[in-house]
Formats: sequence, structure tokens, C-alpha cells
Amino acid sequence: CRVPRRAPSPTCASDQHRGDVTRDLTERDNFDSVFWADAPIYILVAAIASIITFYAERTLSQPQLFKAILYIDGLGAALFGIQGADKAWHYDFGGSAAAIILGVVTAIGGGLIRDVLAGRKTLLMSYELYAIPVSLGCMLYVLLLNYLPELAIPGSITCILVIFLFRSAAIYWNLKVPVMFISRKK
Repeated sequence: CRVPRRAPSPTCASDQHRGDVTRDLTERDNFDSVFWADAPIYILVAAIASIITFYAERTLSQPQLFKAILYIDGLGAALFGIQGADKAWHYDFGGSAAAIILGVVTAIGGGLIRDVLAGRKTLLMSYELYAIPVSLGCMLYVLLLNYLPELAIPGSITCILVIFLFRSAAIYWNLKVPVMFISRKK
């Protein structure tokens, strides 16, 4: 039994001004949320950050700093995963499965595209636990929205923490995808 959906929760209240462009453009005709089209300052800030990163690559690839960046990436994936699932759920976009899928795509899609364009091996194609924590967190969040919608806000915070702590444990203890789930080359 499905609980009727309600208005968007505070976890997606700022989606009118920011969000994942790919997700927003695929959800109906939601072109209004492409915030950077009307404010070129966002493109300028992104370009400046890209240039700084390009020239600071040697500093940013030091092992201690790189590990810290992995933790920050894990937090970002957790935040964007739950935000994507929340937005798809509250816009009634394709039901539970679509909310989970859009949450995962929102969380890992940008990093995946970045790694492909940079010519690096993506975290998704490695043995690291990257998409699995996000998938489980988004599933948990959608289950919570289905059966306990009155707990949407504390549930979103809990699911963000679950994803982040799972990903952090994977980074800290170098946990990998179990061998039985890895496809073998033929």
C-alpha cells in the first residue's frame, strides 16, 4: 500500500536554484531548474576552480590530501543521492524504482563523467564500494518515504549518514566489492 505523496520536503526546497542538470532535464520539462543558464557567475566560478585544480594537481594528489578528498566525495555522493531520490519521489517521477535509480545517478553520474573525460579509471569500474553504499542508502530512504513519510526529514539525515559512514568505512579499511560479485574476464 502506498502512502499519498505530499509537498516537497525541506531536503529539496532549494532545488529551484540548484541541482543535477542531467536529472532535471530528464524529469519532464523541468528546464527552469537549469540555474546557470541565467547567471553566468556559476560558469565563471566553475572555470576558475577548474583552472586552480589543473595547476594545483601535484599538491592535490598527495596521498593524505587525496584520501581526504575521497571522504569529501563520499559525503557529496550521500547528499546528492538522497537529494536526487527525494526530488524524484516528490515529483512523482516513475515510482520507487525511478527514485532509487535517479538518486544513484545523481550521486555518481557527475564523478563518472568527470573520470571518463579525464581519462581515469572510474570508481564505479573499480572494486571499491562506491555505488553500493549510495544504492543501499537510496533504497532505505525510498522505503522510509513509502511506509513512514512523516519521518522524511530525520530519515533523509539518517540515510545520508548511513551512506557516508558506509563509504567512509570502505575508504578507511580499504573494503572492496566481494569477489563473488565481480565478473570474470573471458
